[in-house]
Amino acid sequence: MTGTHAKGLIGFDTVSVTGLVVPNQYFAAINSTNTSVVETDSSGIFGLGFPINSVLWMDVHLDQRRNQSVNRTVQSRSPTADQIVNANARFPDRLKNLVTRWFPKNDMSNPDSLDVISNPYSKRQTQTSAADLLASFSTAGPLIPRLVAQGALNLPMFTVTLQRDAIEVGGNEGILSVGDLPPTVKNESLTWVPVRGYSPEQGGLRPPSDAPSEVYPIAWEIPVDDVYFDGIKLPRSRLSPPTISLSALIDTGNSLVRGPPDVITHIHTLLGGPQFPCSFPHTLSFQIGGKQFPVDPRDFVSQVRSGDVNTCAANLAPTDVPAVGGTGYLYSWNLGDPFLKSVLAAFYYGSLARPSQDPPRIGLLSTIDPNASKALCDDKHRAENDHTDYPDLVEPAPASVPPSRSTGIDGVPLAQVPSMTKSGTSRFGGGSGRMVNHANGVKEGFGIRLSVWTALTGFVGWVGWRTMV
Repeated sequence: MTGTHAKGLIGFDTVSVTGLVVPNQYFAAINSTNTSVVETDSSGIFGLGFPINSVLWMDVHLDQRRNQSVNRTVQSRSPTADQIVNANARFPDRLKNLVTRWFPKNDMSNPDSLDVISNPYSKRQTQTSAADLLASFSTAGPLIPRLVAQGALNLPMFTVTLQRDAIEVGGNEGILSVGDLPPTVKNESLTWVPVRGYSPEQGGLRPPSDAPSEVYPIAWEIPVDDVYFDGIKLPRSRLSPPTISLSALIDTGNSLVRGPPDVITHIHTLLGGPQFPCSFPHTLSFQIGGKQFPVDPRDFVSQVRSGDVNTCAANLAPTDVPAVGGTGYLYSWNLGDPFLKSVLAAFYYGSLARPSQDPPRIGLLSTIDPNASKALCDDKHRAENDHTDYPDLVEPAPASVPPSRSTGIDGVPLAQVPSMTKSGTSRFGGGSGRMVNHANGVKEGFGIRLSVWTALTGFVGWVGWRTMV
């Protein structure tokens, strides 16, 4: 783990997102943390992963199964027995890019036995069946997966685009679409690839006895064909067994691109060291589903120090080596914000209970400007001539949904570029930190589109919680 932490009560309340009201949604009311959430005027973290990868869901489910006396109760209107949960939970900080990744290992030895699941944060064990786990997704799961399990969305998916907030502010508009693609984007424009499933031998969920061949996903992990740097295919890492296929986690909670330590070292060698001239654009590209998805050169680098626009560093870091034997994740790359700012990414849950019937998948659409390399050079010369640093913008969430603006590649909405003051702050926005959204009704289910603030941490702070008294 990193040195960050977040602790607090586990409670439940009614959640309202753009007119979609969800009662009895569990959440963590954090009262002790050393994370940067508060510093960014954010209210919290909105998890979008699979339920089995949620520490909060696991704590709630295990406490309900344990049926023991609780240390504290949640203040509400007469909570039922299955709504009372242990209040002493600890949560990983997704904003700080965990170095050691918690893996929800399942030690169930055969399909008809009981799962024994250990929560490393609470250091407790209990027993629960696979059927119980799957059934709990609709009642105790994170918000969006819970809606998926209930069949409440038009489609079991969400879509993400992130706005560039450094070097050259702009690019895609920061959008979270829930239940469908943005209305201007067509499904056939995306390249779709399957999400990796984990067998019980790999540490995945043991399937229920009535569906013994099911294999369940744990995280938003997809296959990668190859990785290229400045047009040259990079060698595969020698730190992991060649039997593990190359894959990447698509991670909205990661501010960097993370890869195998030896490959990251190789890239730094090609760059001439951890620091290098900003005037030479570089392109890191991932071949996924037979198509290249490059990272915009403007998102690949960061300014090293104030007053020096000539020296840059790559937004890269090493990650854990894939583990075999069911003890850890199998991905080699973790593609965070630098990658996500160059794509539209659609995350399709499919069927949480029977993934073979409706498999989970991720769709990607590259939105990189073909003139991005020249734009980085122009940005460098402009900052040098103006004797300023590169822009580095953090805006609060707008007080209302911005009007529809122009679209870019394949209909992806473009951000409105703010005018900048001499001090580098934005003249655009004026958000209050609270997001008021609108709904696009659909005939079946529910489709919503949120225009959200998307700085390095992804999307935080724009879900409205209505306190019960």
